[in-house]
Amino acid sequence: MADIGEGGGGGHKKGPGVKKSKKQSTRVDLTAMVDLGFLLITFFIFTTTMSTPTAMNLFLPKDTEKPEEQNKAKASGALTIMLGKDRNVFYYEGILADDGSNFKSDNFSGIRDVILKKKKSTDDKDLVIVIKPTKEAKFRDVVDALDEMTINEVKRYALVDISEPEQQLIDLTVAAGGGGK
Repeated sequence: MADIGEGGGGGHKKGPGVKKSKKQSTRVDLTAMVDLGFLLITFFIFTTTMSTPTAMNLFLPKDTEKPEEQNKAKASGALTIMLGKDRNVFYYEGILADDGSNFKSDNFSGIRDVILKKKKSTDDKDLVIVIKPTKEAKFRDVVDALDEMTINEVKRYALVDISEPEQQLIDLTVAAGGGGK
């Protein structure tokens, strides 16, 4: 049974027959909370490094005083690649001839050889590749063309809208049964 000490006067008794009351600890053990805190910090650091977006580096042309000279390139160093439907690729070197005699077509797997050939025959500072996707080109084709620029270490390239004469030439080539090998 429990011993209830009745004392008078509200004072504490001291002596051989009095048991000391056990004081309860008011401390809370936070070891588990510290472990949980470190786990959460580790988790959030890990997930934020995974969620950082990856992007391509974009090199822009240098500013010039005359705007017409800003994007000038030698015609001999230019290669224009047009991306068509069903991974067909059309290209020409320099400026498109009026009769379309320098207009050629290939499939996507052959474009690397065309780029390497142009790169070997042209000085690095003069080489510019212009990529022009048609409305029928897939997003995958554009990404693959940009990958080819990275793989072949082409320093200067541009992604540009296709012009109307080039689109007409592509349509005529496809209608005649051309467009890829």
